[in-house]
Amino acid sequence: MNDKPHIGHAYTTIAADIMARWNRLCGNEVFFLTGTDEHGEKIEKAAVASKKTPEQFVDGVVLQFVEMWKTLKITNDDFIRTTEQRHQNAVTEFVKRMYSNGDVYKGYYEGWYCTPDETFYTELQLNEGKCPQCGREVKKIKEESYFFKLSKYQDRLLSFYETNPDFLSPSLRKNEIINRVRAGLNDVSITRTSVNWAIRFPIDEKHTIYVWVDALINYLSAIGWPSNDFEHFWPANVHIVGKEINWFHTVIWPAMLFSVGIEPPKKVFAHGWWTVEGKKMSKSLGNAVNPAEVVSKYGLDAFRYFIFREMPFGEDGDFSEKGLIARINGELVDDLGNLVYRTLTLSERTQKIAGIPELDKHLDIEGIKHDMESLNFFAALEKIWVFIRASNKYINENQVWKLSDEKLSNALYNLLESIRIIAILIKPFMPDASQKITEQLGTAEEKISDCIFKEFNGTPKRGSYLFTKIKIT
Repeated sequence: MNDKPHIGHAYTTIAADIMARWNRLCGNEVFFLTGTDEHGEKIEKAAVASKKTPEQFVDGVVLQFVEMWKTLKITNDDFIRTTEQRHQNAVTEFVKRMYSNGDVYKGYYEGWYCTPDETFYTELQLNEGKCPQCGREVKKIKEESYFFKLSKYQDRLLSFYETNPDFLSPSLRKNEIINRVRAGLNDVSITRTSVNWAIRFPIDEKHTIYVWVDALINYLSAIGWPSNDFEHFWPANVHIVGKEINWFHTVIWPAMLFSVGIEPPKKVFAHGWWTVEGKKMSKSLGNAVNPAEVVSKYGLDAFRYFIFREMPFGEDGDFSEKGLIARINGELVDDLGNLVYRTLTLSERTQKIAGIPELDKHLDIEGIKHDMESLNFFAALEKIWVFIRASNKYINENQVWKLSDEKLSNALYNLLESIRIIAILIKPFMPDASQKITEQLGTAEEKISDCIFKEFNGTPKRGSYLFTKIKIT
């Protein structure tokens, strides 16, 4: 975190927020963690370039992340900084236990290091002499180092993947990791002597702990490890990460946990990257998407909806304002907004709202539950929109505006109950729109278990449009 937050940071964190909100709606106890990784050489260099101390530099950057999460209405239960004492204490204890278990030894490291990615590479891994991940320059490093015996855990990792098939998610990432592990694991350097902005290695004060070893342990330090209380929330149900750091989370992290006798998380979900208008995001192009600017221009719900509706979560996607506007004008205004506004306008014609469920056959609630639990947000939204479009079609086919008496009452019952359920289902994605719909329906806040057709107990009243069409210039 050596710069202000961009769409990549927002994507990961909103995904976690969607899962947290969904599980709360399901009645599950939730601990949603986010935070900042603040150590390492690139932070040190960025601080020098800014003419600040590392502490001053990270304090400024962290403030931007905290403000961004407020703007995006992220509902995290904790925010951990790796410079916090609670985290440093946990890291020190964790490394001591790896050492005591015979999994750490001293040697010399020689290899190629990419400072921006904070990653070591072998000669064979380089792409035309440059970082295979970001394409930037690497530097040759040779220094005394302590190593973690990653190779010791090769067979155990492969066995773990086999017995826990959901751990490597989505499935398109699975073979890459398994094949790399099968090809053989080298022990990994876990300390540096040339980096000062880091946690001191407790076995040898001349060394500091490699940033990635430090960073991974945040999942435990935030929930109170090494106290036994941490087991209340561990093993974690899911870690959500970008695909560029999948190796650290699915190979090095579980091996570290094996070393100290802790179970790995149940799932690591590695999502794809965003391009912008077909081009890779970069400082040189100046095309990084600032989420706050998009939210200011198009609204929070539209942004949150778009980035999970545009492509399946896990795959790479392209951000374009034209695509965002098309989703707003089509699905949010014409489909969802129109359904709510038309129905509430029609409901002003009668106070009697009762009938027999007719639209429930278009609601695949079990399918939506399965998709959400699998982090298949794209498929879940598609099923929700099938229901929304079926409800709009119901208005048109039954010409509800021409109905009266019992037929009008029955039609409005089906439509209002559909909208009540839709408000629940979209809440993880579009919290503001969900709340507005609930307020206009005059119903109480409900949970996923209430997504069934029952007696309508609201006091519907037409309000303002949920979304406004964007003029294309």
